[in-house]
Parts: sequence; structure tokens; C-alpha cells
Amino acid sequence: MSFCFNFAVPAQSTNPDDVDGNKLQNEKKDNAAKHKEDNAKPTEPVKEAKEHLALSDPEFLLRDAVTETVTIGTLPALHFLNETVFEKTASEREDEERILSRTVEQRSDLISGVYEGGLKVWECTYDLLELIEKDGETFAGKAVLDLGCGAGLLGILALQRGARQIHFQDYNSTVIEQLTVPNVILNCQENDEVDSEDDKEGCGKGKVQEEDGCKKKQEEKQEVIDGNPPAKKRAADLSQHQLLAKCRFFSGDWSTFLALVKKEEPQPKYDIIFTSETIYNTAYYPVLHETLHKLLAPDGLVYLATKTHYFGVGGGLHLFETFVEQGGVFTLDHLWDGEEGLQRHVVVLRFRTAKSI
Repeated sequence: MSFCFNFAVPAQSTNPDDVDGNKLQNEKKDNAAKHKEDNAKPTEPVKEAKEHLALSDPEFLLRDAVTETVTIGTLPALHFLNETVFEKTASEREDEERILSRTVEQRSDLISGVYEGGLKVWECTYDLLELIEKDGETFAGKAVLDLGCGAGLLGILALQRGARQIHFQDYNSTVIEQLTVPNVILNCQENDEVDSEDDKEGCGKGKVQEEDGCKKKQEEKQEVIDGNPPAKKRAADLSQHQLLAKCRFFSGDWSTFLALVKKEEPQPKYDIIFTSETIYNTAYYPVLHETLHKLLAPDGLVYLATKTHYFGVGGGLHLFETFVEQGGVFTLDHLWDGEEGLQRHVVVLRFRTAKSI
């Protein structure tokens, strides 16, 4: 199913014969400005932030799942749930926000203040993944925030490459519960399978108890092959998984998310903040800027992947760059600029007092 940004322009019924040309032209400009302003502001109340705790039965979300895999260069393979499946199974999923059904009904990737596009993996996310692969960043020992995470691919990569903690945040709780968390679990499973292959290579070389251990693992693997996986045991294992234990998951508006984490002692500070395709709406710039300002570590880096302009919404890199410059808090440097089609970019923000890398 094809989606798009959906903003309806109200019809104009003014008769040119009733007013002079200058007045009519001014009214059109006023209406256009008002329409742009209305589109920029959320149409519903701000969503309160909340933390989503570990699942009692994480395997449930992955039963009969259809997945996709993206592999870029030397990066670990990243697995995520297929977007189309969400459309076809919307009525079967828990969704108190009703974003699954409403996005299908309105054929839109964005309903301002209701749904902010988190069910789709946007193009610029892949640009940032490619840049990470090129630079060889490992994230070892770092605290990472995937802000506006959606499917969570950027945070998952940091998790797989040694980050000590990863926090995922998205506007919609449905996105976190039905997409982000399952994707993290899916990649934890993959990590276990790789480890089990390594264990298999070492079987038969140790003491008797080690051989018995290898035999037990092989028997468990055979159960899965025969179609009888120990689902409950696997679920319990996943809920305590060492990688999953590094993760926390949050939903809600950035302003309420910031207020929530600021209550913690000590307050989280992130060495790296990822944010992809989040500057499409100029109305969100102040709260985004404040969130980055308060949560970035003194020598931390914000990696932002974005398009030059978001048609129908009004935001884009040039406007955000101007906003950042006027704020005087961050410097903004271009790391990659695409030249083909709708131009895309990856930029980095750091505090003006921080040393350049």
C-alpha cells in the first residue's frame, strides 16, 4: 500500500468581483499562512511519556512474524518486522491509539499529533547506517539514545556493537510495543543463534560435563527443527537476555519524555543520540533542540539524518540549520550530502564548547 503525507487544502469560494485585487491577494496569503501554521501544530493533546517495561512473554509478538533483513557492508545483519504485515493485521494487534487502522484509513504516513511515522523505516536511516559502516564506529561502552526510533535499527546496531546502554524513544506507544521491542528481541534471538553456532564448533573438545552440555544444546536445537520449540522457556530466557537488559523503551512527546527522564538520579546523559527524519515539522524544533541540549553528554554527538525539504509539511535541513545557529548551543557539520533525487543529508551536532573530532 502506498502512503504519503496527507494535508488537505481547504477550498476557496471568494468571488473576485466582490473585492479588489490587492485585498483578494492578501486574503489568499493570510489563508495560506494560517493553513501552514495549522498543519505545523499537532491536532490532538500532547502524549504523556511513559516507560515500557520488559514483556512477560516476548515470544508472543514474534509468532508467525514476517521479517526483513538489511545488511550493509561489514555491519551485523539487522532484522525487522515487515511493514506490510502491520497493515494486513492491524485489526488483530493491540493498539489503544488506533494508529494502525487510522493510517490505513487515511492512507497517510503522518497524522500530526496522532501518528508520527514510526511504523516505516525511512530512507535516511539507511544513509546513517552506511555512514556508520564507513566510519567504523563500534559504540563500545557508550550510552546511546535512539530518538524517534521507529523500528529501532540505529539503536539495535549500537546494541550489537558494544554500547553499554541503549534507550529507545518514539512518539507512539503502539510503535514501541508492536515494532521496536519485537525488533530488539528478534535481533537478540539472532545473536543467540550465532553464539550457538560458535558453541557447536567447540563441542567434543572438553570434559565430560562440557560434552553433555553440547549434547543438550544440540537436542534443544533439534526440538526447534522438529517444530516443537520450548516456547515458554525461550520467552523467559529472552526477558532476561543480557542484550535486552541494556535497553529501555519510552513513548510520548519529546517534552514529556524529557521531563520524565530528568526526574531520574542520576539524570541520563547520552554519548550518542541518533535521530532520523525527525525535523519535518518546524513546530517541533524548539522541543527537539531542548531535548538534545539537556540529554547530550558534554562531549557527546548527535547524528541527524534528514532530507533537504519535506514537501507538504514545511520542515527540512536548511530551516533546522538556521534554527540551530540562532540558538547558539550547537555547531552543525555536514558528514554526507546526497546529490541525487530528493537530496538527503547526514549531519552531526556537538556543543560549541566541545572539541571537534
